[in-house]
Order: sequence, then C-alpha cells, then structure tokens
Amino acid sequence: MLSAIILTKNEEKNITDCLNSLKFCDELIVIDDYSKDNTIKYAKQSKATVYNRNLNGDFSSQRNFGLEKAKGDWVLFIDADERVAEQLKKEIQSAIRDHKSAISAYFLKREDNFLGKKLNFGEPSSTKLLRLAKKNSGSWKGKVHEQWQIKGKTAVLNNPLTHQRSLTIVQFLRRINFYSTLRAKELFDRRQKTNIFYILLYPKAKFILNYFFRLGFLDGIRGFVFAMMMSLHSFMVRAKLWVMQKNKGKDNFITKDWQKYS
Repeated sequence: MLSAIILTKNEEKNITDCLNSLKFCDELIVIDDYSKDNTIKYAKQSKATVYNRNLNGDFSSQRNFGLEKAKGDWVLFIDADERVAEQLKKEIQSAIRDHKSAISAYFLKREDNFLGKKLNFGEPSSTKLLRLAKKNSGSWKGKVHEQWQIKGKTAVLNNPLTHQRSLTIVQFLRRINFYSTLRAKELFDRRQKTNIFYILLYPKAKFILNYFFRLGFLDGIRGFVFAMMMSLHSFMVRAKLWVMQKNKGKDNFITKDWQKYS
C-alpha cells in the first residue's frame, strides 16, 4: 500500500492537479496549515483525507505528523506544485512492488519549470530529493530545508517529478523572504554564527556554482534570474542571522503571516 502526503497552505490553484497526478496511490493525505482559500474543499473533492495543523515554522514536525497518520507500507511526499507524470508513476509502482529489493528509500529527481519554461541546467539539474520510503524507515529532521533521515539502503529513480513554479517574480521574492527567515532562525537556534565575509562571499560562490559550473547560463535569461534568486536567498539567510545575533535572538523584523508568502 502506498500513501501520498502533501503539505498545504492556500494552494487552491495547485492542489487538484497535484492530487489528480496521485490517483495511483492507495491513500491521499493533505496536512493543511489552516488555509483561507478553497484548498481543503478541493482536496476533499479529490478524495483526500485532510488534517488541519499549524505549521509553526517547522516543516519536519508537519511531515512527521503525516507519517503518523499514513497507513501505507510506503510513503510518498510531494509538494502541491509538483506532479507525478505517467513514467514516474510506473517506476514508483515497480519499485515498491519489488519485494526482493533491499532498498528502503528512493531519491527523486526534479524537473523545474520557471517563468513558463523548463530549466535544463543550473541548480535544478542537480536536485535529488528523498521523497519515497518505507513508512517506518526514518523520520524528518530540520525545521526548514528539512531532510528525511532514513535507515537502510537508498537508490535514485530515473524519471523526475515535475515542478511547476507558477510564480511571478514578486511571489518568488516573497517566498524567498519567508523561507530565509525560517532558515536564519533555525541556524540561530543551532548557535551558528555569521559575519561580513560569509554574508558577502557565500551568495557570490553560490551564483558562480549554479550559473557557471552547473551551466545555468545555457538556460538563457531564465537561468540567470534563477541563479540570482538562489544567491539572494543565501544572502538573506546570512543577513538575517547576523541581525538576530546582534539583537540576541529577537525576530521583530520577521513577518508571521504565511498568507503573504503563498
């Protein structure tokens, strides 16, 4: 049995298509952070079981809650703006039906669509996400940029998830602002430090890696914009961490309202 779990917050534009791509799963679970749009309505129309639960800035806690609720022997996590195409569906079904396999979990590649076109190079070309695993093989760690820590052997599936980044530049910037705040708080709680050199050099190094070494320039202007956005994220994480160091953890510069960043 295969359970699919999706975390949501105001995803009415994405949730139906996402769930439709998961009809091959035996169980559909939506963990919703009290959406104020039609996300829950559309999820229930697609035969998903919906649980309302506050995110509270902790994605791992939300995902682990989903693991507790899942009834399947295998669990697949995908985001609301991701889709499972036919070839990936067949590969997933084949993988979990191979009872002789010693594999406990699978990494999924991801195909990113950005500003209306697929990105073939840069950071998306190297993305591999551990999203499919046996239910009791591990748990999620980290409040943001969370990872599924698995005990046992892992492998990589060949066919990618489709990631539909249907965001305007302004929406993308808002999400970067939101996620960089969570990441800065997480690093501060871990007592990690930053300084002017990290704030200046780390974002530059990330841009050079993604745009030149990972050939992001071959994606044209979209590749440049995407590399800049990822570099900006790195800058904002470290700048906010520095502010938190100076303010001794006070986060009065942080916006709490998730809606503004959806």
